[in-house]
Order: sequence, then structure tokens, then C-alpha cells
Amino acid sequence: MNVKEALEYGIKQLKENSIKEPNLKARLVLSCLLEKNKEYLMVHDKEELSKSIETKYFEGIKKLCDNIPLQYITNKQEFIGIEFYVDDNVLIPQPDTEILVEEVISICKKNINNELKILDLCTGSGAIGIALAKNLEKYNITLSDISLDALNVAEHNCKQIIDNQEINGSINQIQIIQSDLFQNIEEKFDIIVSNPPYIKTEIIETLDKEVQKEPKLALDGGKDGLDTYRRIINEAYKYLNPNGYLCLEIGYDQKEEVISIIKCSNQYENIYSKKDLAGNDRIIICNKEN
Repeated sequence: MNVKEALEYGIKQLKENSIKEPNLKARLVLSCLLEKNKEYLMVHDKEELSKSIETKYFEGIKKLCDNIPLQYITNKQEFIGIEFYVDDNVLIPQPDTEILVEEVISICKKNINNELKILDLCTGSGAIGIALAKNLEKYNITLSDISLDALNVAEHNCKQIIDNQEINGSINQIQIIQSDLFQNIEEKFDIIVSNPPYIKTEIIETLDKEVQKEPKLALDGGKDGLDTYRRIINEAYKYLNPNGYLCLEIGYDQKEEVISIIKCSNQYENIYSKKDLAGNDRIIICNKEN
């Protein structure tokens, strides 16, 4: 089977199973296996595939037909210009989260003379913390998650991205701690940043089928979607240095509820929110009250 025949087969299978963007996804799976770009496939469409590549390609197409996200098949997702390894142990980093990273970078630049200590809580793939490391000259970052499998992915990304010289420093400048939120956290930080689980439990089964393949632990925010926010907000101030920042991603309709939780805690001030590029409320920032 050559490249053209493989793509025709893959596209046909995906269309029959009502998979979105069948042409693009079939090409991305094959180009990933061949370690070539999509343009290569157009120029070399008569190239014969090895039996090994052919078998892996068929497996990839079948996974797509089963609504497995493309990123879990290629094990790749770009986030703020960095290519991260992802698998089904972690959420797939999304562009909406980039505004959270950008705001934390902005906060750090106001304190350019200090090496700020940052905790990335519920880190998953490590995308937020590692993206911060790439964009900061001085950093002391801790990645934390309850899932050991997720932390293995985060550690892999740390090593890979540092080895590729995409960020300054060494793996030793990024700590990795398994912890149920603050359970095993002993230090204090200047910034705590988190994209926690925030989907209502009953809503999860109504989400896109591909999203439902992502780890439920990282999606499920409880009955009202706010369980993890309550825990973070009510504990974070103990782990923040004076005037430290708590930076949270939120669901598009959770702004008022999360701000209410923050105010009711009586531990924070200077609360503000920002929208994502689609115009949805996406992040909330506040300071530990002195």
C-alpha cells in the first residue's frame, strides 16, 4: 500500500464513522508515523509504506473511529509554541489556557528582580509550569498533581524540553511532587497557578465524545463544578507568601461563583478576571490579603 492508497482508506473510514476533519486527521496520523510533514505526503504519494507503518496507521485510524483524540494517537500537542507529549493520562492542553500563562508571565515581569517561586497545581502534562519556565529568565517551579501517571508525563516533558534546549536551566530547577492539592506541599510560593477540574459531573457525559476520552479525574469538578475551587481557595493562602498571587482558570460561566468563593474566604484582595480570545471569562487572579 502506498501513501495515496493509505490516505484514501483512512479518509473513507473516518467519513463512514462521522469523524470531523477526516482528511486532515488521516494525513496527520500518517505524517507522524513517517516523521514527515503533511506536504511530504503530497509530493511522495506513490511511496510504498512498510508493513510496520501500515499496521500502525490502521491502528491509528481505528482509534480515531473510536473517538480517541488525535493528540493521544500522535502523542503531540502544541501549547504556547512548545510541543508537548500527551497521552490518555493527562488533559490535552488547550489554547484557552494560554491566557492564564500570559497573565502569570505579566505578573512575573513586574517582579523582574526576584526569582519567584511558582506552584503549578493540578499540573497534568506540566504544560503551564513548563511554558512559564520557557518564558522566565529566573524561575523556581513546582509541578504537582494527585495522579502519578500524569506526573510521569510531566517529568517526561520536562526532560525532553530541557534536552531540546527549549527552556533555560536544568531539570533540577523544576520540582515534581505527587499531592492531593496541598496535602504534600510544605513550602510557600509567590504564585499558585491552577487549571483544576471544573466540569459539572452530570455534564461530562454530554460533552464531545473525544473529550469524554480524557481523564475524568481532571475533568470532574463535582455536582456544581466548584468542588476543587473551594478546596484550593480555602487552603491556598496558607501556602502563599505575603501579597502572593492565586491564578485560576475557570469555566466560561463560573466567574461570579468563583469570585464569591474567593470573597467569602476573607483571605484575598485585588480580585480581577480576564477573558479569552473568544470573549469568554477564562481566568481569575487575586492576591493574598496582608
